[in-house]
Amino acid sequence: MQTDILIIGGGLAGLSLAVRLAERGADFRLLEARDRLGGRILTERHGDGQFDMGPAWFWPGQPRIADMIDRLGLLAFDQHWQGAVLFEDPHGQIQRGRGFASMQGSYRLDGGMGALIAALAGQLPPDRIQLAHPIRGLERIPDGVTAIGPDGQAHKAKRVVLALPPRLAAELCLVPSLPTEVLEKMRGVATWMAGQAKAVALYDRPFWREQGLSGDAISQRGPLAEIHDASPARGEPYALFGFLGLPPQSRQDKPGLRDAIAGQLARIFGPEATQPQKIALKDWAFDAFTSTDLDLQPLRAHPTYELPPELDGLWNGRLIFGGTEVAPDFGGYLEGALEAAEGALTSIDR
Repeated sequence: MQTDILIIGGGLAGLSLAVRLAERGADFRLLEARDRLGGRILTERHGDGQFDMGPAWFWPGQPRIADMIDRLGLLAFDQHWQGAVLFEDPHGQIQRGRGFASMQGSYRLDGGMGALIAALAGQLPPDRIQLAHPIRGLERIPDGVTAIGPDGQAHKAKRVVLALPPRLAAELCLVPSLPTEVLEKMRGVATWMAGQAKAVALYDRPFWREQGLSGDAISQRGPLAEIHDASPARGEPYALFGFLGLPPQSRQDKPGLRDAIAGQLARIFGPEATQPQKIALKDWAFDAFTSTDLDLQPLRAHPTYELPPELDGLWNGRLIFGGTEVAPDFGGYLEGALEAAEGALTSIDR
C-alpha cells in the first residue's frame, strides 16, 4: 500500500487529523492497532447507558473540542456536582461536607466520548482506515518512510504521523535507529493516563443524590482514591466511578478488587451501595497499546507537555509526532489531542 500521508493511531488526534486531510482531498491512510477506534477514549454500554472508561471530561476554555462537538451536533452536559462531598480517612472514618466538588464546571458528552469518535469516523471513507493492524517498525527510504505491519505488509508513505504516545513510538523497530538522545527523550515523555485504572459501579437509582450528596469523595483508605458521579445525562443505570489508588502490581486480582470496591462504596455512601448491578473495570497500565513498563507508576501530577526540539523534523521532516503528549498548551487532555493534530498538519504543510 502506498499513500502520501500515513497516520499511525486512531485515537482522537489521529481521527481529527484524518478528517482535516479528507476535507482537503489529501491522499492518506490511517492504521490502528486495536480492533476499534478511539485509543484511550473507550465508552462501554451497560444497559441503556454509556460509560467512559477513559477520558470523560472537557472544560471551559478548551475551544477546539467545544467547537468540534458543536459542529458534529453532539450534546454536552454539566458534570453532576450539587451536594455534599465526602472524605474517608485512613481508618475508614467518613466526614461529610469536607472540600468541594472538584469536577464542578466540567462537561461530559451525552453518549460518552465514544459518540465523538463515532461521529468523526463517520466522516471518513471506510477504505482509508485499517483496524487491528499494529505497526512493528518504520524504515526510512529515499522518498519517504515504509511502515511494517504485523504480517510483514509494507505501507509506503511520503510522511508518517505518529498519533500515539512517544514512549510507544520508541518501542518500534526504527531503521536507521534514531540517536540515543532522541530515544531517551521519547521515553522520557510520560504517557498521560497510562498508569491509571478506573472502576464504574452501576445502580438502578442515584441514592447518593437523594441523600444530598454530590457523588464526589476522596479516600485515604481505598482502593478508590477519588470518586465522582458518572451517571448518564438522562436515564439509568446511574453510576459512581473512581480512580484506583493502588499501584498496578496490586490490582490484578479482579474479583477481589471488585469486592473491595463494593465494600468501600458501602462505607462511604451507605448500605445501598453494597450491591451494585455491576462493577466495570479498565486498567490502562496493562493495555499494550497504551502503556509501557515505564508507565507502571501512575502520575501524581499533570506533566508539562510539548514537542521536545529533539523530536521535531526527524528523518528530514518525514516522521511527525501528533499525539496529545506533544501539545504545548493542553497536553494530555482531549483538547491537547486536537491541538497536536493541528501541529501535525502544520508540519505536513512545511
